[in-house]
Amino acid sequence: MKAESVNSFFQATKDVFQLMLDIGIEQGKLGMVENMIPSKDANVVLGVTGDLSGTILFSFPQKMILEMVKIMCGMEMDEIDSFVSSALGEVANIIGGNAATMLAANNYKCDIVPPQIFVGEYKSFSMANEKALLLPLKTSIGEFDINIFLKEK
Repeated sequence: MKAESVNSFFQATKDVFQLMLDIGIEQGKLGMVENMIPSKDANVVLGVTGDLSGTILFSFPQKMILEMVKIMCGMEMDEIDSFVSSALGEVANIIGGNAATMLAANNYKCDIVPPQIFVGEYKSFSMANEKALLLPLKTSIGEFDINIFLKEK
């Protein structure tokens, strides 16, 4: 995976969190994982097609998701329901669209597949047979992960 691929998703996430939530993001230590397994309470999978193909997995703890929705919508929520899931999917979709725009600036033509949201811990399935990059991120409202598995065509 090239740096511009990873940086596009990191920068897009950072920009969206700043714009939509007024929250800064701090990058943790990069790592590699054997399988992309959703490991937190709320997980969003974005597919990437085109010059790069693969999967982006965002994993969030419930408390952070509920705080994000509170900031964005001004609504106090106590569970991850369909409204909260929809809001989370939209945030991921915006991040994916912004990342695709940044990738285009680096001469990659990519499309983002609509997000899939999984609520709960799913330790039993995996989305990649090869290693993925684990990008842990910290914010003032919680910590979350982005797993990035992209191949160049």
